[in-house]
Amino acid sequence: MSAGAGLDVRSFTVGPVQENAYIVRLAGASRAVLVDPGDEPDRLLGAIEQLGVQIEAILITHCHFDHIGAVAPLARATSAPVYCPEIERPVLEDIALGTPPGFGPFESYRPERLLAGGESLTLADIDVEVLLTPGHSPGHLTFALPAHAAILSGDVLFQGSVGRTDLPFADHATLERSLATLIDTLPAETTVYPGHMGITTLGRELATNPFLVELRSERRTPVVQAAAVSGAAPRPDGVAGGATGGS
Repeated sequence: MSAGAGLDVRSFTVGPVQENAYIVRLAGASRAVLVDPGDEPDRLLGAIEQLGVQIEAILITHCHFDHIGAVAPLARATSAPVYCPEIERPVLEDIALGTPPGFGPFESYRPERLLAGGESLTLADIDVEVLLTPGHSPGHLTFALPAHAAILSGDVLFQGSVGRTDLPFADHATLERSLATLIDTLPAETTVYPGHMGITTLGRELATNPFLVELRSERRTPVVQAAAVSGAAPRPDGVAGGATGGS
């Protein structure tokens, strides 16, 4: 569990690719948001029941199979509307298109809400700003919670790494622009809840992430100063290892 500024974030590392799904609520609240349920629907449903929360929405950062594999059963079980990146909708609606051999089978789903970036939502009494952050995938979204200095970054930024761009429809230059937008528009102390690996902060990553060397150089950010705001961030259960990540 990670709790700060009145926010309660529960992380669950699921599936063979060790993707991080999140249940997010205000501390002690009875309503919550589920983010990127990629696999193990029974486990996630058990956690929802144990917390005694009602899922008000299911948010998807992007439609790679490891982030959407459990969307259909969880949407059906919770009756929560699914918010999906608009241009990646065809993948969710025909999930086999994006599932490599040896994974699944997963169930397709038609989302109730489409997001293009730029929307402002209030879900489970949490204000959410929807940011378009393509590069790892063409319609990738980051969900910012400005009142709590936190982002759910999907596969854009990780602890010590960034999202892969050797995948179909990925583009490294586009990913770099998305990373620059996050770093330039959000506070350094912003907590990053990524789609894989451990929880971190924007300041820590700008100071230490080897994939942000160019951004760090352009901004001439003092490493000691940026690292100081990172703190000792908690980590999700079953943290994955590796360098560049995200499928």
